[in-house]
Amino acid sequence: MATLHSPRFITSFKTHPTTSYWRPLHLHIRRRSSAPMASTTDAAESPAAAANSEPTSDVLVQYVVLRRDLIDTWPLGSVVTQGCHASVAAIWSHKDDPHTIDYCSPDNLDTMHKVTLEVKGEVQLKNVSEKLTSNNIAHKLWIEQPENYPTCLASKPYPKSVVSPFFKKLKLCK
Repeated sequence: MATLHSPRFITSFKTHPTTSYWRPLHLHIRRRSSAPMASTTDAAESPAAAANSEPTSDVLVQYVVLRRDLIDTWPLGSVVTQGCHASVAAIWSHKDDPHTIDYCSPDNLDTMHKVTLEVKGEVQLKNVSEKLTSNNIAHKLWIEQPENYPTCLASKPYPKSVVSPFFKKLKLCK
């Protein structure tokens, strides 16, 4: 089911893990299959066909929300570090959750999906956290120590259709 904007090639970069910096090591180009996708009834009748077709299931995604006021005043690396802390904490806190297990499986490590968003400041971040809590959306509100103030939050991995409505009013972080 190709559209006008579908890429003919899928590209990915492999990076060299043993250097002190990341650099492109290989450029892999795969031609996307031109065979038509099986219908859902075909896939249901044939498990092998379902395994070989493009995934139709909902993608797992982790949302990370940063504070714009900190992005504008702190060194970029410090803000990125806060997001990393929240992301790892949210995943580790829910390491036994089926979605987290799938998200972190060896087959999916190179294809993780994250969306990084921003809010204006601390009040807005706390409001997002309260909204997620009241809707039973598991997340980690990162509280920087020793200052004891919230810097960002990250959701545990969820199917995108489940969690995206709670983040749709936020801006992408740029």
